[in-house]
Amino acid sequence: MPPITQKSTPNPGLNLVLFSIPQSLLLEIGTASILLLLTTGQVTVKALESLGAASEELFRGDRLPILPFPDDDELNKQS
Repeated sequence: MPPITQKSTPNPGLNLVLFSIPQSLLLEIGTASILLLLTTGQVTVKALESLGAASEELFRGDRLPILPFPDDDELNKQS
């Protein structure tokens, strides 16, 4: 049996019916999307950290109202 040889394409990439997309363009699109994803992740983490810090400030003890607790003498008089 003769060996089967494959024809090499001069421009490797995604070959569609009407046009072809070069491999370098696919690599650029993939790289840009990964970098955008990483940047978005970092921005999201920073936003969630600042939201957590703001919620901690909201519930700090010095900003809550002081509740009037009865004294020990008043508790003894009632019983």
